[in-house]
Amino acid sequence: MAREIAAPGRTKEILEHHGFSFKKSLGQNFLIDRNILEKIVLASKAGSEDGVVEIGPGIGGLTEHFAKAAKQVEAFEIDGRLLPVLQETMAPYPNVRIWNEDILNVDMRRVLSEDLQDVQEVIVTGNLPYYVTTPIIMNLLEQRLPITRMVFMMQKEVAERIAAEPGSKNYGSLSIAAQYFAEPVKTMIVPKTVFVPKPNVDSAVVRFEIRDTPPVQVEDEAFFFRVIKSAFAQRRKTLWNNLQHNLTGREQREELGAALQEAGIDSGRRGETLTMQEFARLSDSIQHRLHQR
Repeated sequence: MAREIAAPGRTKEILEHHGFSFKKSLGQNFLIDRNILEKIVLASKAGSEDGVVEIGPGIGGLTEHFAKAAKQVEAFEIDGRLLPVLQETMAPYPNVRIWNEDILNVDMRRVLSEDLQDVQEVIVTGNLPYYVTTPIIMNLLEQRLPITRMVFMMQKEVAERIAAEPGSKNYGSLSIAAQYFAEPVKTMIVPKTVFVPKPNVDSAVVRFEIRDTPPVQVEDEAFFFRVIKSAFAQRRKTLWNNLQHNLTGREQREELGAALQEAGIDSGRRGETLTMQEFARLSDSIQHRLHQR
């Protein structure tokens, strides 16, 4: 029986055989711990009738585990140098298809309707490079794709921001945006020692259960997110200062004050103390006041 791809010795052999060198610009760090790979698959709840979209398969360590658990795996790898490696390592798995594409440029709705139309649930997974973690997650969430859940490995610091609660130092616009579209839960911490090459920081795995409907209803979703972004523009400033400088302008001080009062929110508070429900009330109140002019 062939050794698993993610076994440290086999990973080294594969990389040496193909003369592969890591590109720092692509944030390439391959996981070499079978136990953690199994836990990621368990966290995903992938079953034999499910389809998986994997972002950044690398040499196929995680891909192999999902190929054994799911019906079909569509793996998107941006680095063309890894295609011959993946063709070799994935040869035993006819249910894996490799794409040499940047996930941010992929028509994911087409992939789901044409390549994964015969599966029960769709799960998106991957070990995300730090520099594109937030764009990838938000791009997938904002499209409101017919996916059930996402399970991503990411830098621990980003995971803490995504799962943060109001009032904590990690809570910000990313926390609210992620929690608006999904229920993110940090499932495990992954030490930097189980990667090749070893990154500078520890990672974490976050599972996102995609919501059918957001936890709050707002009249204008785009404006709601503008309010949130403005409220966190400078964390040390009060809500009043941030909103006045980044959203309404000084000439609309009166309307902003009335909106805060109507929403029952003290203008001296800071953005990180507001719950999503309070931001929803505030967003609708500001919009009503501005439209009354």
